[in-house]
Amino acid sequence: MGKHKKKFSWGSALVGAAAASAASLLLSSKPRDPTFHLISIDITSFKLNFPVLDAETILTVHVTNPNVAPIQYSDTVMSIYYAGALLGSAPVEAGSQPPRSCQLLRLPARLSGLQLAQHAKKFVADVGRREMVLDSTVDISGTAKVLWWNHGFKVHVDSRVFVDPVYLDVIDQENQAKLELFVDS
Repeated sequence: MGKHKKKFSWGSALVGAAAASAASLLLSSKPRDPTFHLISIDITSFKLNFPVLDAETILTVHVTNPNVAPIQYSDTVMSIYYAGALLGSAPVEAGSQPPRSCQLLRLPARLSGLQLAQHAKKFVADVGRREMVLDSTVDISGTAKVLWWNHGFKVHVDSRVFVDPVYLDVIDQENQAKLELFVDS
């Protein structure tokens, strides 16, 4: 009985290394929720909406894409609430973001003076305490490109922001993002 000696194959070694690399890439690329932080609120103007004034603002939001895939997202609208009532909205224009990156979005928003007037007692108390709570929600839809496939996604973000109503400084915030991926069949 003759012994067969196996010969080393560089081709097999390269295929094995490529498979191991692909497996580790897939394991390290588990989709993670993006993060959103409101950096500042700047009043740009007041508009007379008789009998009250509406405020036009710029919201500066820091967005982080922690994933290994670049994303593209479509137009959407962020809704802003005070005391459970819709205070205003901020349009989010379609855009994109590279993988593992951060960017600042500047969102124009219009806040209703009428809604604040309807909650005048609470607003005056908040001004006295120098803290008011604003809630916001936004649904962002788009695609993430992994290799040559586009995968649809939807991110729902709920935010609670504590703001100094006198200087509009952001005091604290709680943000929750929930990512949902769609797999094409």
